[in-house]
Amino acid sequence: MMQTSDPALLPASPPATAAQGAAAYRRRLTPKQMEAEVFTRANRYIRLALAEDAHPLDRARGLADSRRLWDAVLNLVQDPDNALPAALRASLASVAHAVLRECDAPEPDLRFIATINDNIAAGLWS
Repeated sequence: MMQTSDPALLPASPPATAAQGAAAYRRRLTPKQMEAEVFTRANRYIRLALAEDAHPLDRARGLADSRRLWDAVLNLVQDPDNALPAALRASLASVAHAVLRECDAPEPDLRFIATINDNIAAGLWS
């Protein structure tokens, strides 16, 4: 095989991996947009669970993801060092309590949880 130092004759670089592409995408997002993505991802299994042909684990995964997310939100807004205005922190705590109650209900309203997650994500994107 002939070797060359001419860049035009060198093989093209391999395509970026999925991880590299995801990292490049994240670098272009603001912190608020990254938070919006977390709420959107939390809804992935909730949406799957709402389908007629849903797998039983989709519901469990969706509820677990939403519970973890809203537990984290509640902990963050209850932190006295949190820089958000007190009124906003109180409102978010109230929403967190409502979602967590729904996650723990015997028959949780998945549409309610999905709507709340979607609304928070939309607010963070704007």
